[in-house]
Formats: sequence, C-alpha cells, structure tokens
Amino acid sequence: MTTDIRKPAATPARPVVPSPFEDESMWGRETLPRTLLSRALSVPLALGFTVFLPLFVAVQTGAGARDAAFWLQLLLTMYAGARLSAMVLTSRRKLLQGSFWLFVYMAMGVAPLAQAVLGQVPTPVVGPRSDLTAAIGLVLLGCTAFDVGVLLARHRPAGRAGGSQKESKPVMAHRRRLQLLTVLSFLCSAAFIMKLGGPAVFFSSRQEIIAGIQEAGVSNGDGQAGQALLRGFGTVPALLSLLLYTRWLITSKFARRKVSIIVTWAALAGLNLVVNNPISNPRYWFLTVMFALLFTVFPVSAAMYRVALSMAVVVALLIFPFADRFRYDEKNYRPVETTSFLEPMALKDYDQIGMFANTITFSESGPGHYYGRQLAGSIFFAVPRSVWEGKPRDTGVMVGQWMGTVNTNLSSPIWAELWLDFGPLGMGAGLLGMGYAAARVDRRYAKRATRRAPPGSLISVVVPLVAGYSFILLRGPLLQASGRVAIAALCLALVATYRTDRSTTLR
Repeated sequence: MTTDIRKPAATPARPVVPSPFEDESMWGRETLPRTLLSRALSVPLALGFTVFLPLFVAVQTGAGARDAAFWLQLLLTMYAGARLSAMVLTSRRKLLQGSFWLFVYMAMGVAPLAQAVLGQVPTPVVGPRSDLTAAIGLVLLGCTAFDVGVLLARHRPAGRAGGSQKESKPVMAHRRRLQLLTVLSFLCSAAFIMKLGGPAVFFSSRQEIIAGIQEAGVSNGDGQAGQALLRGFGTVPALLSLLLYTRWLITSKFARRKVSIIVTWAALAGLNLVVNNPISNPRYWFLTVMFALLFTVFPVSAAMYRVALSMAVVVALLIFPFADRFRYDEKNYRPVETTSFLEPMALKDYDQIGMFANTITFSESGPGHYYGRQLAGSIFFAVPRSVWEGKPRDTGVMVGQWMGTVNTNLSSPIWAELWLDFGPLGMGAGLLGMGYAAARVDRRYAKRATRRAPPGSLISVVVPLVAGYSFILLRGPLLQASGRVAIAALCLALVATYRTDRSTTLR
C-alpha cells in the first residue's frame, strides 16, 4: 500500500502593483537589479564626490586663508557631494533633485572651494570676511531646508473619508494645437532671424547678437523687457515644438510612418540649429537645450541618467570654464591661460557664493530686505519701465552697480534672491517648498514617463526642460530668467489638454 503524497498546488504570486500613495522608499521594489550599480562602482563614485575630490582640492597650495569660511565651504562641498551621489545611485530618475544637487555641488561647492584655496575670486567680495562666512552658512541652511522639503513629500495623504484619492488625468498635447505652435515657432524664429540681419549672425558670436539686438531698437537703457521677449519668442517655441515632435517620433510607430511628421521634425531641428546653437546663446541656455533633448530622447534610461549627472561634473570642471569661445569676436577674444587646474574655476563663471556675500553686505549697508519687491519685478517682468517707474532692477545689476563694477552682468543665486526679499526664514521656507515640489514632480515623472506612456504626455517633455532650465533659475538673477519661463508657460498652455481621445491627442 502506497501513500499518495502530493504537494499542494502553488498559489500564483500576485503581481505587486505600487499604490500611487505609497511611500517613496517603495520605489525600488519594482526596479530590476540590473538598473542598480554594483558596489564596486557605487562605492568609489560616492567616495569620489563626497570625500576624494573635495579633499584633493582642499589640500592644494594657494594663498587662501584656512579660516571658518574655508572649513564651512569644505563641509558644504562634502554635503552636496553626498547628496549628488545619492541622486546618481538612486534606482529612480529624479531629474529636478539631480539638477539641483549638481548645481550646488559645482557652483556652490567645488568651485568656491577652489577659490578659497587659491585666494582668488571671479567677482570682488567687498564686505568683511564675516559676510562671506554668513553666505556659506546660509547656503548650507538652504540645502538642509531643501532636503527637509523632500522628506515631507515622501508621504502623500491617504485620501478623503477613508477612500483612496483618484489619480489625476495626465495632461496631453493636443495634435491640432501642436501644429499651431509649430507654425508660430517658425514665424517667431523667422522674425527673430530677420530682425538681427539673417542667419549668418547666429554663427558669428554672442557679441554680434547683442549688437544686433541693440541695433534693432529693442534694448534701450535699463529696460530689458523687449530684449527678453524677442529672444524668448525666437528660441523657446522652436525648442518646445522640437521636443514634442521628438517625443512623438520616439514613442509612436504611427508618427514614424508619416512623412509629414518626419519632415516637420527635420525642419524644426534645422531651425533650432540656427536659433539655439551654442555660438549665439549663453552656455547655460545651451545646457538647458541639451539636457532637455537628452532626457526626451532617453526618458526611461537609468544608465543615461547616471552618465549625465556624473559626466556633468567632468564637463563643469574641464570644459565649461573654457566654453565661452564664441562670446566675443576674433578681435576681442582672449584665450584663458592657467597654471593650475583650479584657476579656471576662479575666473568668471562661478561667482555665486561671492555674489551672495555681496548681497548680504549690500542689504546691511542700508536698503535692508525688500519683502517681495524683487520677486514682484521678476513676475511682472514684461511691464515696461515707462509704465512702472519704480520697477525693481535686476538683483545682480543692482548689487553690481552698488559695488561699482564695470561689468554688471553678475549672478544672483536663488539663495540671495530669497534672502534679499524675505530674510533667512523666508529663504529657508522658499527652499523647503522647492524641495517639496521637486520631490513631488520627480515622483510623478518616474511613474508616468515610462515606455508605455502615450506619445502626447506633456510631463515627459516638461520635466526635462525644467530640469535643464533650473541651472539658470538657480544661478539667477530671476528677472533675467523670467522671460523664457513665461513664454514656455504660454506655449504649454496652448497645447495642453486633458482629453485623451485619439482624434485630438498624438498617437
């Protein structure tokens, strides 16, 4: 007699479907192991950003003082390096947080640390050393507030009356309105090109572009609204149209079979080659263009995300300080000559910490805080000074004129803008809100910018664009950056729709 012993039938495993209200720490559970870096790569990368590079810069010889400001700057650099490493090693793409920490690490961390070692600064710090120490401490406080905002965004509300909150509808691109935006892009860019004298000027130098704008009569005196609108409408709609068509071609077989869509994309690419090339545009704007295109073409690649953040550090150290070759014409161009790899970071690009210190000195010399006046000037940038006589000036220009500098095209980082308007508490609250918003947007982007996302999903285009432009917003001044933000918002409002039927959206 034999006993029939049978194993119980295996219960099929239920697929784990992440709830939209789950904690952010659950994100990695649906990530395949191959998307994570091995320990052999992750440990050297984290140590390199956090310890090795800051200490390597700190031990170089130079005339800088090893005082409280120096050690606080070293602490800020190591803190930003640890946070940047966390962004690179995360299992999810966090574009907004990654771009924030990349900017802090290079512009507020490594570069000012090199300046502290050498005892050289790109812009004179006119106040006492204590103001520089205060500026570094406030930057560190703002970074901590940003992280607190990210932590607050980790848990979403559980819904109302015990029920789960419905997932909001995705914002899509309306096909007919996208065609209208494309037509407007060609018209605006053509007007911009003709106003400056033809396409040839866009391949000469930025100096020629500025001269062309002045000759066109849209840049007079302190009023920069006309220049901002001309350059904004000439570049932003063309870039947005190219991004939307690129996304459409990448994600839709239907689009790749339509000759008209391919021809339109090629025409937009050629148009952007003229108006958005690195010769006629500031480096930060071209960085925005490349960042947006990269993550529109590779929206779900974890490897590309890590490579972009990691290589950006190398580019910022070795290439960015020398990338102003086309700022001047042949007669006025002076090549950079250095005897140390630290010197390019002390020339003219990374003046954010010094300008924050100068802003503190400027405020304490009499004007005090402005309680939102500077922010109001940035929001209502398009109002001409002939209508608004007391319209605030660009913060960097205002501080530069107070300092007596010849070149007033100076930066004013977001820390300085918030501090000048609202003081240290307002600055901390503003950066806390930025951290909260960045975490929420990154979370939604990671969920919706997937391989199965519809071709017309606007978040797949908007978030890479905002991440790239955040370098300009963080560097400041806000008044200079407001024009393109407003124009981009108008363009997105034109094409945005909540309708998802095939007759209106991209397919």
